[in-house]
Amino acid sequence: MLDIFGPILWLVVALGILITFHEFGHFWVARRCGVRVLRFSVGFGPALWSRTASDGTEYRIAAVPLGGYVKMLDEREAPVAPEEKEQAFNRQPVGQRIAIVAAGPVFNLIFAVAAFWLMFVVGIPETRPVVGEATGIAAEAGLEEHDLITRVGTRDTQTWTHAMLGLLPPALDRRPVTVELERPDGQRRETTLALDRLGPDFEEERTIELVGISPWRPDLPALIGEIGEGTPADRAGLEPGDRITAINDHAVEGWRDIARLIPEQGIDESGQPREMVLELERTGRTLQVQITPDISGGRPVIGVQAGEPDAEIQALIERAFTILRHDPATAVGEAVGETWRLTTATLGILGRMISGKASLSNLAGPITIAQLAHSSALLGFSRFLFFLGLISLSLAIINLLPIPMLDGGHLMYYLVELIKGSPVSEQTQVAGQYVGLLMVIALMSLAIFNDILRLIT
Repeated sequence: MLDIFGPILWLVVALGILITFHEFGHFWVARRCGVRVLRFSVGFGPALWSRTASDGTEYRIAAVPLGGYVKMLDEREAPVAPEEKEQAFNRQPVGQRIAIVAAGPVFNLIFAVAAFWLMFVVGIPETRPVVGEATGIAAEAGLEEHDLITRVGTRDTQTWTHAMLGLLPPALDRRPVTVELERPDGQRRETTLALDRLGPDFEEERTIELVGISPWRPDLPALIGEIGEGTPADRAGLEPGDRITAINDHAVEGWRDIARLIPEQGIDESGQPREMVLELERTGRTLQVQITPDISGGRPVIGVQAGEPDAEIQALIERAFTILRHDPATAVGEAVGETWRLTTATLGILGRMISGKASLSNLAGPITIAQLAHSSALLGFSRFLFFLGLISLSLAIINLLPIPMLDGGHLMYYLVELIKGSPVSEQTQVAGQYVGLLMVIALMSLAIFNDILRLIT
């Protein structure tokens, strides 16, 4: 139950914040334009809470948190008293109607920049694009372990996310791309990844892997640093400084092998602990020790910790992992840059989805968004800020699409009105509403279908 409750809770929190800010944009600009607002609703459906202010505006929180709306005085929806006609939305000049409708997406854009700004001021832990193993296309291009990808095409890459965003468009277009690499000693070189050799139907989310690049992960020597008192390792006589060389005859090269083999070898099919044989090196001698792990949280544990990394490994770790943090002034430029990077990436994917170069499986629905909201919240405040900024930016872009029912559809009508000098006919607008409704339902159905596929595959 908690596995379901957490994602739902954080979905409601995230959408509540973003929808409120979006609708506040419409509300604030409408008020400045002299339009009377009848209702400000976060969510659709029956009201869970409502209050009517002294000016007559009803503020409401509704049961379905997948949207919201600002209801304004409008002669097309209900009769308006003669003395209130000047406050009706439909009576406003087309420029003011454009401003009111565009305010929602614009406020989402502002929120995204603000979220990224605060994220950079607080500091966000990031993994830098340091190459682990290179195979296939990457190996043929000369990429090697410990290479840092500093640029893809014309864009600098500070993180693996930046590298992914840089590699995805040329991969989808099946065209080569130049990358700049840096060795640990600071030497730089350029090479070209032959992304035109990717298969016709590769999975976009596996781009890095299919190019033949795996992120570098630190692997400490298989030396025992600490042993918990009263643990299986303590009872079996293991000592700090012992080097584990094998577990049940499976060779151990580093601490990653230990972390992998103990869960594999230390528990049987019924979930009970299973005795293991550890081969150790101690002061030049080879020992074999029988040990039965404890079960903690459904996983076998023996109670050992790795030793401290040496200076060389510590330097590699510091090179691969960083915290992106800036002073408030510098963070403004970084936030705008991050917004631009993600905007161009999103528009690029949308354009390629329309042209058929990118899969429609990239569409994500409320289930995926809920999972991302939950996981980002668990990773900390700065990571949740990034998630909020990304979703707010996505809402701005989606709402500006020229689809009737969305803000972009209304803006399309107003641009036509500017060009032809008269409003679009009511019949056309009604027909557009039906078409827009069908399009929105189709997109939502596809997104939810993709969500379900992700859950079952």
